[in-house]
Parts: sequence; structure tokens; C-alpha cells
Amino acid sequence: MARASETETDLLQRLTELEAENARLREELENRPTEQITRVETVAEPVRKKSRGWGWTLLSVVLLVIGAVLAPVAVVASWARVQLSDTNTFVAAYAPLADDPGVQSYVTDQAVGAIQDAVDIPQLTDQVVDGITQLGTGPVATKALEALKAPLAQGIQSLIRSTVSSFVASDAFDQVWQEALRATHTQFVAVMQNDPKAAVEIGSGGSIGIQLGPIVERVKQVLVDRGLTIAAQIPAVDRTITVAQSSNVPTVQLFYGLAVAAGTWLPWVAIAFLALGVLVARRRALALVWAAVALALAMVVTLAGLGIGRLLFTASVSPTYMPSSVAETFYRTVTTAMQDTAVAVLVLAIVVALVGWYAGPFGVPRRLRGFFGDGVAWVRGSAERHGITTGRVGQWLYAQRTLLRAAVAVIAAAVILLVRPLTTSLIVWTLVISAVVIALLELLQRPVVQVPEGADDETPIMTVS
Repeated sequence: MARASETETDLLQRLTELEAENARLREELENRPTEQITRVETVAEPVRKKSRGWGWTLLSVVLLVIGAVLAPVAVVASWARVQLSDTNTFVAAYAPLADDPGVQSYVTDQAVGAIQDAVDIPQLTDQVVDGITQLGTGPVATKALEALKAPLAQGIQSLIRSTVSSFVASDAFDQVWQEALRATHTQFVAVMQNDPKAAVEIGSGGSIGIQLGPIVERVKQVLVDRGLTIAAQIPAVDRTITVAQSSNVPTVQLFYGLAVAAGTWLPWVAIAFLALGVLVARRRALALVWAAVALALAMVVTLAGLGIGRLLFTASVSPTYMPSSVAETFYRTVTTAMQDTAVAVLVLAIVVALVGWYAGPFGVPRRLRGFFGDGVAWVRGSAERHGITTGRVGQWLYAQRTLLRAAVAVIAAAVILLVRPLTTSLIVWTLVISAVVIALLELLQRPVVQVPEGADDETPIMTVS
């Protein structure tokens, strides 16, 4: 009983002391100067950033639109710059034309036609037969030789065609084609500069053609080597195969020249406009998504324009000059690099849009991130409970997580942008492998564990992820 009384006395004494302390603190607070109170409250109040006005949003939209509009032009300009500056790239792009059956058939027809126009084969055979009969052949032999004139001319023409066809289908023709491309690279790739010495040239009226001179000269040598000495009379052929006729070519030349001149810096200007549009936006995460979407739409327009251009180009080429299948082959060869670049940028834009949406402050992505993070944390924790841990390596991976993610993104972007030919499987596997690597990095890293000061073994710890 006495012990209970002492306990109540202690509690009352402690309560009295607390009330006295409370009264003292209240008195000090009431006597504190008003300015000091205001200052303390102001310091304690969290600092709020001033929200940007709608003018910044308008500026962001304008910058993003300009960047998206410049993107297709940048693709064309970048292609033109590469073709003009790298001989090996140019030869690699256009050399396969020599192996296309349609192109081979077309070149054969045109080369044979050029030879027949330069040399009158029936007249030559007539002269040969007449020369023989004038040596004093009998009536029967003369009559037989006269009957052989037409078959002999047809046989020589057939031999010329078969020789040209065999040559065009041989590796020797590939070599001639590549040598012509390489020797006239500066002029050839500068088609729009209208160089008369180029393997492909543009006439004053807008005609586009390929020179037959080197091909006919090589065929002439092959015929002579085979014993057909009559081929030595084939003169030098200065003839160009017309592959297109358009009065708008000079105008295209002007714009092509501008695109080539801008090939070095225009892609960076387009990227700069898109980046500035994101930086000045009120909601940068949302602006990043829209910038990627705008870039993707620009690439879709580019691909659609290339498709429409193919139809227009094929329709503009008269069958008199070139079969439509060959014209389509030429167009496809010229535009393949641009199409691959547009597809690569389209894929990257879609990926950036998805990543920006997933990493942004939006409801659904936030829940998805939480779900993924909880799953990874559960797997990591389960492994550590069983003695499986990445230790210091995991801590280093966690410390360098931002750099490692950026490295994966840069490598994936470089693969899609630089590796050629660009195929669907290459794109898919690049994205899948990148996603797997990111997931493995998240799983292998070991987040920093913060232990409160003075905590015992039963104190809960907090993991910073």
C-alpha cells in the first residue's frame, strides 16, 4: 500500500513539472517578437516553384513542330552527304544493280542496239560475200553464197547478242560496273550537279541516263578475242540510255543541292529543336512523349513520301526508254538507304515515347513501376535469404545504374541507326536484348541500406531503391 502511494506521488510530481515547463515555453513564445516568428515560419514553410506560364507551352509546341518538320529533310540530307563523301558506301549501294536480271536484260538490249546503229551488219556481210564471189566462184557457189547473206547477218547479230548477254551476266561486267562507279564517283553521286562525264547524267531537258560507251568497248574486245574480226569495225559509241524524262529535274537539282549542303548540320538542328522543345515545356515528361510521337509521325510521312515517289517515278518513265520494272529497281536502289534510316528513327522514336511514358509521373506507369520494383525486390530479397548475393559488385551496379542504363540505350540506338541492312529481326532482337539487359541490371544491383542511428537488431531498416 505504501509503495502504491509513493508511485502516485511521483506521477503527480512529474505532471506538475511538465505543466510548469509547458507554461514556461508558452510564455517565451508569446514574448517572442512578431518579426522573428514570421521569419521562422517563412523559413519552415516549403519553397514552392513558380509555375511557368502558357507562353512556355506555346514556345515548346512551336519548337517541337519545327523539329518534326525538319526531320524528314534531315534524313534526305544525311543520306546525300554520306553518298557524296564515301566512295565505298556509294559503290556498295549501287554495285548490286549489275546483278539484277531486269537491269542486265535492259543493258543488253541497249548495248546491242547501240552496236547495230553504229555498224550495219547486213551491209558488212554483203560486202564480204560480194568480195568472195568477185574472186571467181562458179554460178552454183555464187548462188549459194548469195543465199547465205541473210543467215550470215542474222548469225553475226545473234553472236553479238549472246556475247553481250554473256558478258553482262559475267563477273567481268560486275568489275566494269564497279570501276565505272568508283572512277566517276564524284560525278555519279552528284547526279543533280549535271556533270557530263558522269556514268549517270542529266540533260538540259531533264533526261536522266546511263552511258553505254565503256560497256560496248569491252564487248568489242571480247568479240575480237573470239575471232570475230568484223567487230573491230565497231566505232566508239557515245550513247546514253535515257532512264527518265522530267521537266522538273532542274528544280529538283536545286533542292537536292541545298539538301546536300545541309547534310552535316541539319540533323543536329532538328534534334536541337526537339530537345529545346522538351526543356522549355511546363511538363517535360509529357513534352518528351509528344516530341517522340511527333518525330515518329514525321518518319511515317517520310516513308509514305518515298512510297508515293516510287509510284510517280515509275509512271514518269516511258516504256520507250526503260521498262517499269527496271525503273522501279533503280528507284528502290536509290531510296533504300533513306528508307532504312527513316525506319530506324521511327523505331527509336516509338521506343523513346514508350520509355518516356513509362518513366513519367502518370498514374498507370507509376503503378507499373511499383509492381515491377516490388517484384524485383522480392526476387532479390529471396535470393539473399538463401545466401545468394551480388555483394560489392551489386553495390557498384547500383551506384552506376544511371550510367549503365544510358550505355544500354546508346548501344541499342547505335545498332539500329548504323547496322545495315536494317531488318525487322534486327530491330526486334535489339529491343528484346536491351530490355533483358536492363532487367538483369535491376535484378543484380544491390541498393544501399540505411540503418538508423542507435538502432538495435529489431529496428526496421529502410532500403533506398
